[in-house]
Amino acid sequence: MNLTISGHHLDVTPALREYVLTKLDRVTRHFDQVVDISVLLTVEKLKEKERRQKAEVTLHVKGRDIFVEQSHEDLYAAIDQLMDKLDRQVCRHKDRLQDHHHPAAKRLDLGVV
Repeated sequence: MNLTISGHHLDVTPALREYVLTKLDRVTRHFDQVVDISVLLTVEKLKEKERRQKAEVTLHVKGRDIFVEQSHEDLYAAIDQLMDKLDRQVCRHKDRLQDHHHPAAKRLDLGVV
C-alpha cells in the first residue's frame, strides 16, 4: 500500500502525520485490498475569521477510486469527520463486492425422499 500525505499552505508535522495514520488504520482494518492512499491537507485563507481547514483523501482500491473531502474550522475535526465518511464508503464498497446471491431452494439437493 502506497501512502502519500501532503499539505497545501501547510507544513505536515510529525504529530499530524501520526494522527492521520492512526485514523487510517480503522479503514485498512475493514478492507485490506487498498492499493494507494493519497491525503491532502489544506488551509484556505479567506479572511481571518473564516479560516477553513480542509482534508481530502483519494483511496484507490481494485476497480474503483474513492474520493472524500471534508472542511472544518479545526483540522483534526476535519480529519475525524473525513475518516468517518471514508469508513462508511469503504464498508459499502466491500459489501457490494461480496456475493450475496444464494442458490434457489428448489435447486438444492436436500436428500428428500
